Amino acid sequence: MKTTRRAFNATLAYTPFLIGRPLATDARIREVKTSYEDYLYRAPYKFGASVVDRVTLLNVDCVIESRTGKTAKGFGSMSLGNMWAWPSKVLTYANTLAAMKSLAERIAATITHEFGHPLDWNHTLEPAWLAEAAALSTTLAEPIPKLCTLVTGSPFEAAFHDAFGKLHARSAYRIYGRDLLPHDAEKYLGNPGKGIFLDRYVTPTPRDTIRVYHSVGALDPLNAADVQHPINDGLPEILADWIRFNGLKNLKIKLNGDDLAWDLNRVVSIDRIARATQNPSDDFVYSLDFNERARNVAYLIEFMRKLREQSPEGFRRIQYVEQPTARDLNADRSNVMHEAAKLRPVVIDESLTGLDMLLQCREMGYSGAALKACKGQSQAVLIGAVAQKYKMFLCVQDLTCPGAALIHSAGLAAHIPGVVAIEANARQYVPAANAKWADRFPGIFKITTGVMQTSTLIGPGLSTVL
Repeated sequence: MKTTRRAFNATLAYTPFLIGRPLATDARIREVKTSYEDYLYRAPYKFGASVVDRVTLLNVDCVIESRTGKTAKGFGSMSLGNMWAWPSKVLTYANTLAAMKSLAERIAATITHEFGHPLDWNHTLEPAWLAEAAALSTTLAEPIPKLCTLVTGSPFEAAFHDAFGKLHARSAYRIYGRDLLPHDAEKYLGNPGKGIFLDRYVTPTPRDTIRVYHSVGALDPLNAADVQHPINDGLPEILADWIRFNGLKNLKIKLNGDDLAWDLNRVVSIDRIARATQNPSDDFVYSLDFNERARNVAYLIEFMRKLREQSPEGFRRIQYVEQPTARDLNADRSNVMHEAAKLRPVVIDESLTGLDMLLQCREMGYSGAALKACKGQSQAVLIGAVAQKYKMFLCVQDLTCPGAALIHSAGLAAHIPGVVAIEANARQYVPAANAKWADRFPGIFKITTGVMQTSTLIGPGLSTVL
């Protein structure tokens, strides 16, 4: 695929890694290819105002080359997740998906042929990808959001890190050491990255296990009486059966944010089922996700107050609250989370599109960050390092990531210190997309005790090899 003149000029405009002494360990990108997979959900998934029943995976294969001519192949995959990354009120699902596919092809044409580390490539390419998104937006009824561009670019990033690890015959989480990356993160983050050497914030070996968050969507049946259309595919259909089937200890509860009575009843009902189902010795915890729908922080605080009155045990089990209000933090800078964060950690998700937003959310009282493979490997490790420096609460969230995308997500969770748990809901909604991976990585895809077995993620690159 040929590089466009516009993309080439954008690449030249952002080439800071050409400055300084070249490293013998550097590589360059030789080739990029894209492909797609489509799957229907076994059951619809409701989050916020959106209902999703299908997914398109963007797969990226790449070839990179060392200074001596040695080559390595890399692979990355991610759900395009347009309903989440671009919740448009103007464009249809088909419109936004088509735009993301067009953007993917433009991204594939922005290959840099300069030698560097994958973090260098991202530092150069992300601005070029945003420029491509802006150019494509001139043909659309509304501009492509930055979050949408990050999601579209994330499988390219995954493929690059995967290939670079394989080139050096090591895990992608071992490519941040001083032998391959001798400088600190100031090169990529400016002054906030000064003194941050990533090998201090990304562990070279994965933890053995990590707890799994099961998502309870707003349409998911809780009891047998709620099942209107049985699926009968052998998988659980109500919450108690899921808890037993996967040995669950963590539940992510999707809430509406515009109906206090419904939200309270939902959490109280789920807590009642969990306490009736679980082993009394288990430490059951919940995360609450309002998907930006809470009108303001006052709604969240009132919800927490009433929940503590109605269900003290349910309130105690809340581990954190995720992105309660709208993602545009600048729309209301007075809508701060300082008081809410005194009750439970309040985690930024949709708003977190870069270091600038991490710093702004801290200023506005958010106390945690959700790291996501769908925003790119480089951002995840860099933002994860800064968040650790600031002692922020950390979790790894999902984009209904199946297959290689889930392995990538699990790798992040297993290698970034402080991450409390990982959300993994593809097994609930689109298990068909996991089928070819499950036997190769049973500890990731077959959950029986509420945790993922991540100790096996020690293969070269991102371990995403069938």
